[in-house]
Amino acid sequence: EKRHGEMAAKLALAPAAYGHFNIEHNRGHHRDVATPEDPVSSRLGESYYRFIRREIPGAAKRGWQIEATRLERKGVGRWSIENDILQAGIMTCVLWGGMIAWLGAGVVPLLLIQAAIGYSLLSSANYVEHYGLLRQRLDSGRYERPEPRHSWNSNHILSNILLYQLQRHSDTM
Repeated sequence: EKRHGEMAAKLALAPAAYGHFNIEHNRGHHRDVATPEDPVSSRLGESYYRFIRREIPGAAKRGWQIEATRLERKGVGRWSIENDILQAGIMTCVLWGGMIAWLGAGVVPLLLIQAAIGYSLLSSANYVEHYGLLRQRLDSGRYERPEPRHSWNSNHILSNILLYQLQRHSDTM
């Protein structure tokens, strides 16, 4: 069942070419949330536009690093078909290629616009969820465990329905 969920996530993120998100979010962000090491936690006083210039490339880079490390531990090359980010990229290429073959090259600007909208929506959620919150570094050098206080949450029913429970982000950490 876990593999089915991962496949569904890749398919859901394929139209926006956001294939690194599942890896980075679950294996990076949930580990480093509300720390300076997390490119997906917004800093106090940081504007949204400054945040996305740091978050988008930072999350993609870290997602790739996390996946490359996982594959290295398995003794598999990072360019292997076992690379979940490459699998997601292939899904995006097949989807976009199919759309271009079906509708023509004129659809390319629309694909890029919808991808930009997808990125901005996920980035907006990331920006709000941990804005200005920091976990304390312990004497051991590690950070305190993530707790609900390290995420801004909302119990509004409409948010729950429209955002697939993203407003209860700390419940998934």
